[in-house]
Amino acid sequence: MASWWTLGIWLTLNIVSLGVLWWDFEKRNQNIPSLMKFVWSLVIAYSGLFGLGVYWFTGRTQLDSDSLWKQGFRSTSHCYSGCGIGEVIGITAAAIILSVSTLWVVALTFTLAFVGGFALTVGPLMQEGVGFREAMWDAIWSETPSITSMEIVAIGTDLLLAGEAGWTTPLFWTALLFSLTIGFFAAYPVNVALIAAGVKEGMGNPAEMDGSPSGANNRQAHSSD
Repeated sequence: MASWWTLGIWLTLNIVSLGVLWWDFEKRNQNIPSLMKFVWSLVIAYSGLFGLGVYWFTGRTQLDSDSLWKQGFRSTSHCYSGCGIGEVIGITAAAIILSVSTLWVVALTFTLAFVGGFALTVGPLMQEGVGFREAMWDAIWSETPSITSMEIVAIGTDLLLAGEAGWTTPLFWTALLFSLTIGFFAAYPVNVALIAAGVKEGMGNPAEMDGSPSGANNRQAHSSD
């Protein structure tokens, strides 16, 4: 992970994966809501081929069926996209601009991850007419367990792998990207459990949420079974 070649290959795969995602949006999934396009773009920017696989099998309107495990992946991706913004900003700002101690790096990154994760929950709820206080309470209740698990594992992994690495070294960036993906795996079972327990509603089947032709065909097929 300390090689420039590793970082270059990782970034190349992420860029190619983003290209595939945006091609799919343009050619086959134009009706996916803009917020989810933003979410999937961030997920793949962080995790490349893994993120593309999550989108391909759980986030497209061409899904034949839905399930708890697919809802878990979509819910984790939504949380992951916002938390990732906070984590990237927190770690890079602390290392490049502020040059603070490890304790402050953790505190800043943890705080910004929560801000980013809550923002992607509170914002859409307020757009639907929910008041700020109610939306914030909903975010705290439903997102805190998954964000906490994600950030403990992600930040811990990053510090373990690259705690002493400077931002001009490849290890700093490869460890950051790798730790984000590990954080996704840590948060996934938490989100599945929250959905199963009814704490989170889970995200709807993309084949049914946007009124696309694929969604309509799937609904007709299911109704005829």
